[in-house]
Amino acid sequence: MEQNNSQGQIIDLSKIAKTLWHKRRKFYKVWAWTFILSCIWIFPQPRYYICDVKLAPEISGDMNIGGFANLASSFGISVGESGGQDAIYPELYPELFKSPEFIVNLYDIHVETKEGDISTDYFTYIKKHQKKNILTLPYYTLRGYISKLFTEEDKTPRVEDAGGINPFMMNRKDYDLMLGIMGRINCSVDKKNYVISISVQDQDPLVSAIMADSVKQHLQDFIIQYRTSKSIEDVAHYQLLRDSAEIEYNYAMEQYSRYCDTHRNIVLQSYQGKQNKLENELSLKQNALGVLETQLTEAKVRLQEKTPAFTTLKSATVPVKPAGPKRMFFVIGMLIFVTIGYSLWLVRKILFVSSE
Repeated sequence: MEQNNSQGQIIDLSKIAKTLWHKRRKFYKVWAWTFILSCIWIFPQPRYYICDVKLAPEISGDMNIGGFANLASSFGISVGESGGQDAIYPELYPELFKSPEFIVNLYDIHVETKEGDISTDYFTYIKKHQKKNILTLPYYTLRGYISKLFTEEDKTPRVEDAGGINPFMMNRKDYDLMLGIMGRINCSVDKKNYVISISVQDQDPLVSAIMADSVKQHLQDFIIQYRTSKSIEDVAHYQLLRDSAEIEYNYAMEQYSRYCDTHRNIVLQSYQGKQNKLENELSLKQNALGVLETQLTEAKVRLQEKTPAFTTLKSATVPVKPAGPKRMFFVIGMLIFVTIGYSLWLVRKILFVSSE
């Protein structure tokens, strides 16, 4: 059987099949060695687990209008302000997980392994209690020695606990550790319904569940703080004005009451004028206090309206089965890869002659 390729060259497939069949015994040795080496490499690899959670944030009306305006602007139609009042949309939430400040805030989370032999903060757990493939230790040791020869000494002070980490200035080891944690945490947002999916990978199933739930809570706290920061400032401002107005009202009430008590049964016009003046001042202070109390109540209502609600669609659950590494798939994949590569090597002369 022969087949023509795109350049008009002829490849004898029957000859290739016969060659591979006659040399089939060589494949047995190759398969055996590939199977043994693949098992030696993949079985010491630490297994990891993935826990994922899903939550749906409350979408404000401004965000909906802003999204519609952005869509309309793509067709050349202007619909007021396209940005609304929110500068951080759900599509930008995954970018928070690339922020050193956000990652460093996770270091103090208390974690515990499923076996109960480790109970510490997340920073110490990642730094000192991670399993490694013993076959890779010589490689990383050699790479560490080589990197020291070509890199300058890091003079940034080392930090032994999570409380001393400064996201503004970290040493190389702490920076690499932070990048490793970023790689373990994944966040994605469905652009259609704004459902936020958070997944955390770890070598221990309980730690992955604890961190997934904690990361979700940290994200909720950040969103709430961002959405309500202006309203909280307004409430604090009106509360301060209201308290000051109450002090002034109480002072005016005290002055008016004391004057009335000390000038009873006095009909002089000068005393009556003084009393009327104090009474008017008391009335003004009372009206101002009432207005500020109304404004304070309205500010608290706006704060409540701005506080987003979250619906947890999928809560954190300790995973039962490991997510990887897929040992059987790895071994089978290596066998297929070696089979294809060795087959091409055996028939290289046939292919080379056909191409001439």
